[in-house]
Amino acid sequence: MALLREFCAENVERVPAALAAGAGRIELCDNLAVGGTSPSYGVIRAAVGIVREAGTAVMAMARPRGGDFVYTAAEEQMMLDDVAMARSLGVDGVVFGCLTADAETGEAVVDREMTARLVEAAHGPVTDESGTEVPPVMVTFHMAFDELTEERQREAIGFLSDLGVERILTHGGAAGTPIADNLDHLRRLIEHAAGRLTILPGGGITFENAESVAEALGVQEVHGTKIVKLG
Repeated sequence: MALLREFCAENVERVPAALAAGAGRIELCDNLAVGGTSPSYGVIRAAVGIVREAGTAVMAMARPRGGDFVYTAAEEQMMLDDVAMARSLGVDGVVFGCLTADAETGEAVVDREMTARLVEAAHGPVTDESGTEVPPVMVTFHMAFDELTEERQREAIGFLSDLGVERILTHGGAAGTPIADNLDHLRRLIEHAAGRLTILPGGGITFENAESVAEALGVQEVHGTKIVKLG
């Protein structure tokens, strides 16, 4: 099976070139300088049109701001609205991640209640204004996952897979660390997931090393802003 390269696009500008260069899926966001936030209605609609013509897929981020991944009730509603909007525009999936602090230890953990509501917004029954049912969309839990300890990550894999989340995007280590230094950790996560969901490696993976990283990990999907060669 050919390696699927998910291209992270900050806007629509580079999407056609990325698809022409071999991107098999687009993750669409805004504000990459802060790790990505929700793209606008117009950007999503334009990207969906471009991607449909290419016969590939587009994932839209739902994140109201940069900074941490602990969200207020008001911010949760923004994310729910963003998921609903993206779904109504015909995306194939949405990307989000919500954390909270463990009441006893203070450790970062997945915010289970908020995550469950967002997954329901992506997977649950919805009809548009005309009464037509809108198809469910995939869910990727993004690199908020990398804020967790490895023990908490293993717990999160079980919880997210039980919810029906399709994939987890992870660098396998702290942001900025070389991907080569994180391969052992990523292998352990992949082994623990055992096919219940897809572990999607990202961060520091480029068109130059994508094949070797995928081969080292035994994965068929990789993610990055430089995952295909442009220009």
